[in-house]
Amino acid sequence: MEKQEKIVSMFDNIAPTYDTANRVMSMGVDKSWRRKACDLAYRLYANDSIDKIVDVACGTGDMMNFWKKRSEINAIAVGEIVGVDPSKGMVGVAREKFPKFNYHIAKATEIPMKDGSVDILSITYGIRNVVEREEALREFNRVLKKGGLVVILEFMKNENPSLLGKLRDFYMNRVLPKVGGFISKNLEAYEYLPNSIEDFSTVENMKTELIEAGFDILYAKSFSMDISTLLIAKKQ
Repeated sequence: MEKQEKIVSMFDNIAPTYDTANRVMSMGVDKSWRRKACDLAYRLYANDSIDKIVDVACGTGDMMNFWKKRSEINAIAVGEIVGVDPSKGMVGVAREKFPKFNYHIAKATEIPMKDGSVDILSITYGIRNVVEREEALREFNRVLKKGGLVVILEFMKNENPSLLGKLRDFYMNRVLPKVGGFISKNLEAYEYLPNSIEDFSTVENMKTELIEAGFDILYAKSFSMDISTLLIAKKQ
């Protein structure tokens, strides 16, 4: 089984317990990061009417719901919110939670959207699970309108961690896998998380890849002891 298929299969297996494990492990603080991402993207896009938002690697649909709620709070009319994910298990949970949204079972490198048809594309805690990342970034650029935004929330690799960063790494490497493994009964899946971060990109490398894929960086900042990083870029 190739690496990408193995990752998708892993998410299929943990889908039923994914939300519970996430809330416990993040202590709910991921909600503030998601709110920040939505609010800032709406402000930067500066349009009170949006045709389509696509959430890639949508998982169980939480980010889609944040786009919906924050659009109402920011008085922005959004025509359609679409979730794209290769895991049937995760999308199955999303459909039960948020049946009003539209979904596609598809890879980040094969988004079933027309060229230049999407206003905002987000991928939250999913880009590090995309094996062909540079190809995916080009695909994001293809489906976005000129001036459209890509919004990335991710756990980035930190090459020179501060003391707080070292505490973060201890939590990610030693505590988090045991908690997630206990809740999901799948230790291997949650041992994958810190390893995937360690194998992933730094913020600077990610910015370079976005620029090479045809984007201008509008915003890049890390939050909560550099646990989570928000990147927003505009299609040139």
